[in-house]
Amino acid sequence: MAPALSRSLGASSVAALRPGARRAAGAGAGSVSTRGSGAARCARGVRWEAGSGSSSRGRLVRVRCDAAVAEKPAGEEAAAEEKFEYQAEVSRLLDLIVHSLYSHKEVFLRELVSNASDALDKLRFLGVTDSSLLADGQELEIRIKPDPDAGTITITDTGIGMTKDELKDCLGTIAQSGTSKFLKALKENKDLGADNGLIGQFGVGFYSAFLVAEKVVVSTKSPKSDKQYVWEAVADSSSYVIKEETDPEKMLTRGTQITLVLRPDDKYEFADPGRIQGLVKNYSQFVSFPIYTWQEKSRTVEVEEDEETKEGEEATEGEKKKKKTITEKYWDWELANETKPIWMRNPKEIEKTEYNEFYKKAFNEFLDPLAYTHFTTEGEVEFRSVLYIPGMAPLSNEEIMNPKTKNIRLYVKRVFISDDFDGELFPRYLSFVKGVVDSNDLPLNVSREILQESRIVRIMRKRLVRKTFDMIEEIAEKDDKEDYKKFWESFGKFVKLGCIEDTGNHKRLAPLLRFHTSKNEADMISLDQYVENMPEDQKAIYYIATDSLQSAKTAPFLEKLVQKDIEVLYLIEPIDEVAIQNLQTYKEKKFVDISKEDLELGDEDDDNKESKQEYTLLCDWVKQQLGDKVAKVQISKRLSSSPCVLVSGKFGWSANMERLMKAQTLGDTSSLEFMRGRRIFEINPDHPIIKDLNAACKNEPDSTEAKRALELLYETALISSGYTPDSPAELGGKIYEMMTIALGGRWGRSDTEAEATTGEASTEADSSEATVTEVIEPSEVRPESDPWRD
Repeated sequence: MAPALSRSLGASSVAALRPGARRAAGAGAGSVSTRGSGAARCARGVRWEAGSGSSSRGRLVRVRCDAAVAEKPAGEEAAAEEKFEYQAEVSRLLDLIVHSLYSHKEVFLRELVSNASDALDKLRFLGVTDSSLLADGQELEIRIKPDPDAGTITITDTGIGMTKDELKDCLGTIAQSGTSKFLKALKENKDLGADNGLIGQFGVGFYSAFLVAEKVVVSTKSPKSDKQYVWEAVADSSSYVIKEETDPEKMLTRGTQITLVLRPDDKYEFADPGRIQGLVKNYSQFVSFPIYTWQEKSRTVEVEEDEETKEGEEATEGEKKKKKTITEKYWDWELANETKPIWMRNPKEIEKTEYNEFYKKAFNEFLDPLAYTHFTTEGEVEFRSVLYIPGMAPLSNEEIMNPKTKNIRLYVKRVFISDDFDGELFPRYLSFVKGVVDSNDLPLNVSREILQESRIVRIMRKRLVRKTFDMIEEIAEKDDKEDYKKFWESFGKFVKLGCIEDTGNHKRLAPLLRFHTSKNEADMISLDQYVENMPEDQKAIYYIATDSLQSAKTAPFLEKLVQKDIEVLYLIEPIDEVAIQNLQTYKEKKFVDISKEDLELGDEDDDNKESKQEYTLLCDWVKQQLGDKVAKVQISKRLSSSPCVLVSGKFGWSANMERLMKAQTLGDTSSLEFMRGRRIFEINPDHPIIKDLNAACKNEPDSTEAKRALELLYETALISSGYTPDSPAELGGKIYEMMTIALGGRWGRSDTEAEATTGEASTEADSSEATVTEVIEPSEVRPESDPWRD
């Protein structure tokens, strides 16, 4: 059978925690509330009983769980049953609740301000039907007064207040929420409606006060009662005290006043007025009621200057005294939450300048955002959000692609929860997006552990990502391309990272990509533009990955494609090649790397077949000479002006990828040989060098000069193809040797002239050594007119 559920608004099934006494049959129930406000929701079917256990256990609280059993027909005997009682130590239980739910001590102020906001909301709601509750005309507000000398914080609200019974219900039972019970009563009474702004429904927020306080005093006055009551409790205690307020100076007109006596370790931090002001602005800036904090201020005033009269002189009556200006310090109330939440307003009523001002103020930016979106999501999950795309990329490299940026601020009913997320709300590649998210469905006491497991957050993340893509696409579709050019320069790397990490959104990410091409070296084009410009018979999207635009333009792989008027994408950033490989296709067109083997250009003809047959002997000879340096030698289909090129294997690393992997600081060099794949040496049969080598192969296959020329040709092809030679110094020596042979005697310079020149140079050196030059120190150089000259 289902447990019995208590649905009454005023009764509770949980016992008040009282020292040294067991629960009586008619004892008043109490509840722990996160809110300093009215009635509380009952802990369903669970009862806490105060009792004195054994001396070794200390004071215990017994928890009894009752289950409702369906009534049986009259005359039928009830089955025998036994009841058992849970036991728990109150101080240990409070310690678990407080220190397990909250990561930072500072959230106590957020919780207590939320309690006060709920009390004000309830009063305003109930005042609609009962105007006597608001008869005193007192303003609905919250005031926070820290006292550094006494080490206390006092939080006062002019809300609904509590009666003595409600004090027991709201502050006497652990993990009950007066707000949750109030909402339940509203839903049952449909005539009153359920449109409200109540914040806390979790039930332990009030006890967050013990994070920093060693003693908590709650003084409250309800308009339903003529008396004012005081609730007192000490940290690590299992009891509390309720008494009637008799001091006339401490009387309240209406509402609740909570005084926290801070612990010695915390009073220096949290009794500081500046610290309190900062916490209110951070967590409760958008609470719908005004929050005032007690702050020290300064002002300039004029005072009369006292001047001592000289002896023998009397002060002239009516003489004006001199005045001076001094700075005077004083204490006064200051409004801490003057900013209204922009996301709670109708987007049609908000100007663009207001969105920009909110963005700059909330995120400390100086540039206007490139774009923004303001939307409300309803249905399975309801939340409001305003998202921005910044006007420029982060200046610090640490913030680039960092999932722990504080760019997204999460609120629950206008109360700030956190901005420290690790990819829960946005994927890493969208970490540059800034904005606020306000949800009514998340608990106020939300933590990262709850976020990670929350189904609500997963739905929110999906919708936030979708709205972000819509915002970027709007920039891309503008007639003015400058905005998207700015976006791409700042955040293009993020979009490419998304192609790697988010396979589910490839269809939305790919159209956002921009590249330089062989036909558009100055401007960047999209993949859509590339496909539109393709000839009808072109079946693939061709690309080449290099380290710069200049090296891409001069790469030998391009020669035949440019000759055939085929456009090629230039991938010049390190992340480009990996991003394209993850996309694989775009609009049913495969991406093809022109630096790899088996490049199909659709130009297989008879002439090419004849060339293959004619140069078969040369290919075998070259492979024999190069040995294991290459996997095979073949006639190239991609060269028109270069003599040869080195091509990567189909499944291995390209030359660009090999260069990047070698540059990795923590890269695994053992995998380099495995992933390098095989290299294929392709030759151009129309080039004079290849024709000369073909003749040497046929006529003098053992020629030393031919072999040396082939080695130099291979190592030169390594460089032009993007690879790094194994011994750059050795390659340099070969080039110098070839230059010496090529330039020797070209300009009519003979060896005898060179020797004579060398002899003359040595003779001049000998004569210079024989001549002794007199060196005069600068200090001894004197002009003729010098009077001290000898």
